[in-house]
Amino acid sequence: MAEADTIKASDLFVQCLEAEGVEYVFGVPGEENLDFLDSLSRSDKIKLVLTRHEQGAGFMAATYGRHTGKAGVCLSTLGPGATNLVTAAAYAQLGGMPIVMITGQKPIKKSKQGRFQILDVVALMHPITKYAHQMASADNIPSRVREAFRLAEEEKPGACHIELPEDIADEHTVSRPVAASVVRRPAADVKSIRQACEALEKAKRPLLVIGAGANRKMTSRMLGEFVEKTGIPFLTTQLGKGVIDERHPNFLGCAALSSGDFVHRAIEAADCIVNIGHDVIEKPPFFMHNDAGCHERCVIHVSTQTAEVDPVYFPHIEVIGDIANAMWQIKEAIVPSAKWDFEAMLGYRRAEVQHTAKLAAEATFPIFPPYLVDQVRAALPEDAIVCLDNGIYKIWFARGYYAYQPNTVLLDNALASMGAGLPSAIASAMVYPGRKVFAVCGDGGFMMNSQELETAVRLGLDLTVMILNDNAYGMIRWKQANMGFSDFGLTYGNPDFVQYAESYGAKGHRVESAQHLRELLVHCRDTPGVHVIDCPVDYSRNDYLLNTEIAELSRAL
Repeated sequence: MAEADTIKASDLFVQCLEAEGVEYVFGVPGEENLDFLDSLSRSDKIKLVLTRHEQGAGFMAATYGRHTGKAGVCLSTLGPGATNLVTAAAYAQLGGMPIVMITGQKPIKKSKQGRFQILDVVALMHPITKYAHQMASADNIPSRVREAFRLAEEEKPGACHIELPEDIADEHTVSRPVAASVVRRPAADVKSIRQACEALEKAKRPLLVIGAGANRKMTSRMLGEFVEKTGIPFLTTQLGKGVIDERHPNFLGCAALSSGDFVHRAIEAADCIVNIGHDVIEKPPFFMHNDAGCHERCVIHVSTQTAEVDPVYFPHIEVIGDIANAMWQIKEAIVPSAKWDFEAMLGYRRAEVQHTAKLAAEATFPIFPPYLVDQVRAALPEDAIVCLDNGIYKIWFARGYYAYQPNTVLLDNALASMGAGLPSAIASAMVYPGRKVFAVCGDGGFMMNSQELETAVRLGLDLTVMILNDNAYGMIRWKQANMGFSDFGLTYGNPDFVQYAESYGAKGHRVESAQHLRELLVHCRDTPGVHVIDCPVDYSRNDYLLNTEIAELSRAL
């Protein structure tokens, strides 16, 4: 090629992102990103979303990936900017959310400022990503960018990292973007499908457990068709919520607690479990036993990857391949059995619904969590997206909030990071601007990335953030009480959240009664803009309810 055909490396990098269909780059640029930033400024396909912290940018990119299946992209400079992405990288990697992180670096071909700010970021990222690579030549940019996106988006999706040093970004090359290949996911073996069908047909009380890997649109459709044909009841893990509409009469609940809940009694009643999209990063919804003389129920593992065996999980049959296709094959081949009996399992669900309804009717103040969950569900439309930060309220929402569609309840039961609720809501409102987006955050988690309120206001988004205010790290305080320790080291003071929200240009509200909560939820739903609701919450009964009453009631059945 002639000299005129060369292209600056940073321009080529942006062209590669455009070829991957990138819409947004979330981040905080630094001095070492200025070539890339200049190239990005000339793109008419990609928008820079300037955030107030790199961690928030990473959470937004991960949530974009979770919603779309396409890798979200985030940007930081070297050193402290890159280290601020570490939590978001782990969040995406464990949670199965595709992201590509781009970080800057000092020139690598000659020293510019000694070791100032220089860390081995690639080595730092290796253990928490699927791929981490330093660009050492402009010629390799197309293949390395394509590889990062391929790996990020492949099952199981996750995090990939590319470091673009200053001097490489300023190089010139004749290379051009690499087009993505057309790939079909492998289908499950026919013999494994037959084995699964035979085990189900022989069972008396089969059950479906829907996990993180099943939370895909096509899988949702196929699972729904399977349940309609067979009538087999189903339950979900926290990351499997919404795969099938939870208003379905065969829904048994969500395994939000580790054990002792009504849903766990239903699992104990099953003699054959189809574990769909199981991911070991989640707390196990059930435990297998390998004791001498133990008559173990049959467990069928349906996933894109073989089972990761551990002391509590060693399935008997594995159906490996595209999950949607596998469930379609099983649905087509299976013959529903007249001897199947689901009454005991459905009876546990009826008892849970009755118990939850009783709790949800308690309109006390400060707000009782089951009442809060019930009111939020009543106020929001079917396709609303609820983004949960991490705290004790996450268990109440997992148990009591009905998800009608996939990815309408975004919670993190993998890394379980605080600080993700607001950034997740921002990305959700960007991906789905016509839908209602509602973030639920504890006061502790909210304050970890509360500065992103300015980002939401600047972008002109419509979303509501509810802060559950108890002036404490509530989940750890609950565990502290449950373990018999003294109440120590977990309480703090908060700002006036109404004034705090208004200082960013958001609309601030404070709940003053149970009835007022209902009114505020409707007002925020129907009024455009960024809303922040300060909601005093009463967690005093958490320990008794979650560790004693529920277990005793479910055991009594």
